[in-house]
Amino acid sequence: MSAARAPRAESNEPILLRDDRDGIARLTLNRPNKYNALSEAMLDALQSALDDIGRDKAIRVVVLAANGPAFCAGHDLGEMRAHPDERYYRALFDKCSRMMLTIARIPQPVIARVHGIATAAGCQLVAACDMAVAEDGARFATSGIKQGLFCSTPSVAVSRAVGRKAAFEMLFTGDFVDAESAKAHGLINRVVPAARLDAAVQELAQSIIDKPASAVAYGKEMFYKQLEKGLGDAYDYAAGIMARNMMDPDAGEGIDAFFEKRKPEWRDA
Repeated sequence: MSAARAPRAESNEPILLRDDRDGIARLTLNRPNKYNALSEAMLDALQSALDDIGRDKAIRVVVLAANGPAFCAGHDLGEMRAHPDERYYRALFDKCSRMMLTIARIPQPVIARVHGIATAAGCQLVAACDMAVAEDGARFATSGIKQGLFCSTPSVAVSRAVGRKAAFEMLFTGDFVDAESAKAHGLINRVVPAARLDAAVQELAQSIIDKPASAVAYGKEMFYKQLEKGLGDAYDYAAGIMARNMMDPDAGEGIDAFFEKRKPEWRDA
């Protein structure tokens, strides 16, 4: 297992672990005693790792996991209270927002592997990932309002992943949502028994790796950019991307294989 360059956790291990294997980069939050809270150092480590992965054509899928009893309990409130300055808070939330945007902007799909709780910015992290698989005992909440701090930046990701009324309820009550409800709301894709969590994540990752990297990269970029446009502009933008995609050799190979009733041979398989 290779470790991302990051400060040390309480156990003298890196706070973020990275393991690259068979086209999958697994990033593991490693502050178990702090419920993997997103300290400044953790945000920096995630940003650095995601930037590196985005440039690495050998990586096809990213899995974001966590050690300890929780996936992520959000921002490090102790660290925040130690810096009572508005400029500090703005810089911190800008740092977090940049990392969340990077998840959407790298060409590889990012899958959250969720266990335990994902609260506040931890719930935002799940919502920001392209897909998510959770154990059946996982729970989710945007709980900041219970401490007098409305989850404003988490609301950006959550309200784009979850239906409006469900998102509003989560944000304004701060109550926990169980895994099945989170799936019904659209926050996560799959719910599995804890014993099958790794296998289910692997199956989802492999289903993407089996597709040509060029089509996946085109598709991920298009998916997020068209969401920001009006309907007519979205169709115009998507038509241009699809025309470019059609000129890719893998698209020609895929169509030829369809007509010839054979398995396609992708360039990057």
